[in-house]
Amino acid sequence: MSGILYFVPTPVGNLEDMTFRAVKVLKEVDYILCEDTRTSGVLLKHYEISKPLKSYHLHNEHQATERVVQDIENGQNIAIITDAGTPGISDPGYLLAKACADKNLEMICLPGATAFVPALVVSGLPNHDFYFAGFLPQKKGRQTKLKQLAEEKKTIVLYESPHKINTTLEQIKEFFGEETRVSLSREISKKFEETKRGTINELIEFSKSKTVKGEIVLVVNNS
Repeated sequence: MSGILYFVPTPVGNLEDMTFRAVKVLKEVDYILCEDTRTSGVLLKHYEISKPLKSYHLHNEHQATERVVQDIENGQNIAIITDAGTPGISDPGYLLAKACADKNLEMICLPGATAFVPALVVSGLPNHDFYFAGFLPQKKGRQTKLKQLAEEKKTIVLYESPHKINTTLEQIKEFFGEETRVSLSREISKKFEETKRGTINELIEFSKSKTVKGEIVLVVNNS
């Protein structure tokens, strides 16, 4: 009898955002896949979870996927977690999900933490119809992607890193226009959580006036 693959969301900030069910599943599986054993080790220690950890990240997921699928076929129950948030959402997990789907293996994704939902809710921008774009391409295809997003008549949700935020805001202004309203959320669920809302020019001024730290979610009103 085949086992089950569990996608288990982990806190994006506050460790208390872990669900009771997530802790229970992690204590019961045969082993846990994670991006960084050191990062995940802190979480598991906090919840007194003692299970083997195996690395599964962007640089080894192609090689590791076949082995994991074989373990599931042999009856092992396996959980995949990432450093923060829900696996597969701008994080490793898709390749494994596809491989399991191709072999009709059972998968269960627990509901839980992901960064873009809180940012979208508190943005005050229309959220009934939105486009989640994740991270923009680093270089090649970046402007093409922005042009495509500017043509979408719905709210756009993006992830961005602190060292690229100024460039990205300037590009949003270029492709979406000066009247565009934007919400910037950072450090979600952490001590210094902050959301700044305003026109794209106001957000550019805000970003340039201080050192913005932490992972960032941008919500762009394009509806």
